[in-house]
Amino acid sequence: MQASSALVSSDDLYLFNTGQLFRAYLTFGAHAMEAAGQRGVRFVLWAPNAREAFVVGDFCDWSSFDRSRAIALERIGTTGVWAGFGRGLDEGCRYKYELVDARGERRLKSDPFGFRSELRPNTASVVTSLSRYEWRDGDWMERKKRSAPYDKPMLIYEAHLGSWRMDAPEPFRGYGQLARELVDYVRDMGYTHIEVLPLAEHPLDRSWGYQTTGYYAATSRYGPPEGLMELVDCAHRSGIGVLLDWVGGHFCKDEHGLRLFDGTPLYEPADYRRAEKPLWGTLAFDFGKPQVQSFLISNALFWLDAYHIDGLRVDAVASMIDLNFDKPDSMRTANRYGGSEDIEALAFLRKLNETVFLYYPESLMMAEDSSSYPAVTSPTYLGGLGFNYKWNMGWMNDMLRYMETDPARRPACHSLVTFSMHYAYSENYILPLSHDEVVHGKRSLLNKMPGSYEEKFSNLRLFYGYWMTHPGKKLLFMGGEFGQFDEWKDAAGLDWDLLRYPLHDSMRRYVRDLNRIYLERSALWENDHRASGFEWIDVNNAAQSVLSFLRVDKQGERSVVAACNFSRQSYPVYRLGVSRPGTYRLLLNSDREDYGGAGTPIPDCVHAADVPMHGKAYSIEIPMPALAVLLWAADNEGPDAG
Repeated sequence: MQASSALVSSDDLYLFNTGQLFRAYLTFGAHAMEAAGQRGVRFVLWAPNAREAFVVGDFCDWSSFDRSRAIALERIGTTGVWAGFGRGLDEGCRYKYELVDARGERRLKSDPFGFRSELRPNTASVVTSLSRYEWRDGDWMERKKRSAPYDKPMLIYEAHLGSWRMDAPEPFRGYGQLARELVDYVRDMGYTHIEVLPLAEHPLDRSWGYQTTGYYAATSRYGPPEGLMELVDCAHRSGIGVLLDWVGGHFCKDEHGLRLFDGTPLYEPADYRRAEKPLWGTLAFDFGKPQVQSFLISNALFWLDAYHIDGLRVDAVASMIDLNFDKPDSMRTANRYGGSEDIEALAFLRKLNETVFLYYPESLMMAEDSSSYPAVTSPTYLGGLGFNYKWNMGWMNDMLRYMETDPARRPACHSLVTFSMHYAYSENYILPLSHDEVVHGKRSLLNKMPGSYEEKFSNLRLFYGYWMTHPGKKLLFMGGEFGQFDEWKDAAGLDWDLLRYPLHDSMRRYVRDLNRIYLERSALWENDHRASGFEWIDVNNAAQSVLSFLRVDKQGERSVVAACNFSRQSYPVYRLGVSRPGTYRLLLNSDREDYGGAGTPIPDCVHAADVPMHGKAYSIEIPMPALAVLLWAADNEGPDAG
């Protein structure tokens, strides 16, 4: 066997052990290559507390006892790293690491850096190259480098690949089929991005990917790695970005995974109070350990490098930065200052974002954070965490609570709708209507709405209209666009048959038209993160549950007037203050009959009168249908975006 020290550079070992090897996957794991004139596979493993380490697989009947067939790895000095070369092995070889711990116990582990895993329930790693796919998305990759996201439209369609469409429980639709069907659908609906629930390998379907074992292996449920590349490539060539839900906060306890990897708490903290995540039955990463930093930061870059992913939604940030998140009193700990903030996790997140933006400054790094921790989207040099977007969980909770309230009682909780504007510019926000809100007994968005069957649809159209015009980028979970009535069923496909019913098909067409209006009107997204992009017209009309406001573009030249009636009472004559004279053209009426509404007649155009109202010099007189949203623009303001 070639000397292990010759298989790994001393620079890589140093950088890995100091938390600075940011593409560790190029060194660690299994790589088919030629060494000393022979073809084979190089294996590199971090297991500092193992007494012995072997690679086993089909080639040795999965046992290290036959030393002539198993591959014995050699320890490289005191680095904690093992390496070896399997002569004659090649791609497609199934393997695991067999580690002998300090007590002499043997454990079989999948490769933490493995690029492919067997189809569950099997758990072996598979030697795989990721360099064969011929990418055709060069135009997209260059174009996105020249375009910052802040003043661009962002409509994210969140999808779980296994249950978007499902003809039967098994097999799932493959990556290649989804590259055609899902991408075509998303493009037709007008979304700018697809965000997929975690795709790193995971043993349990029902975890949705949030309990990971193979951080570098795209799940084999939907096919080989090249299939995922095809899906991303197809999306890019259709002008659609792809975002990945990334779980860097915790990992599952399955025996073949990271838990007690070399017989000791290696990836997790040694103190069980800090390691355990009782809410999910998982283990936290030890963010202060340099090698764990190399592992995780390399993984974030890996998805952007190997799969051309456009950004990561970092899951469960609140659970990472709070040592005592959802823990009983018996497990509470404190940092060195006596507080509950996880100082090491905060430092890791800053380092993660700094590194990602160093290599991919055009990326999206989005924090799913339900905490009130400040400056999540501020630069690290100003003391922030360095993300460029944060999910606005406060807005989501307030609005769902408000929309679930019967319209007769909405005047008493009017502030739930208006409160978000007090902090709308404290972070760069995404307004999420995600999978978390339509599972575990929470009901679908449509079924959250109060009232009769028809009123549920009216309320949801109204809600979507308000959501689309509120400052912040948008995210909607699959099925919400056509009014999925049942909760999301992760073991079955969406209820596409509902589109045979007029109200559901009308809802889908309404959402598509709403998306189109959003994309065409720069006032609805260009100035999302500046107070100059929003102005209340009438914020105080709680008695009638009517809200009106103005969205304005960056130059202050183009605007959209939004009027939302959250009550069951229609108002045949409603006067609305406007800033400019002239004619105002109707952009959207959610009460249209072909959207499933009552069809209240609304004029296509209205003329501003010299009648002061709502502190404005002019006003327009419009009908205001019940449970409806109307959007208007000055007649000389045609579509301004493509």
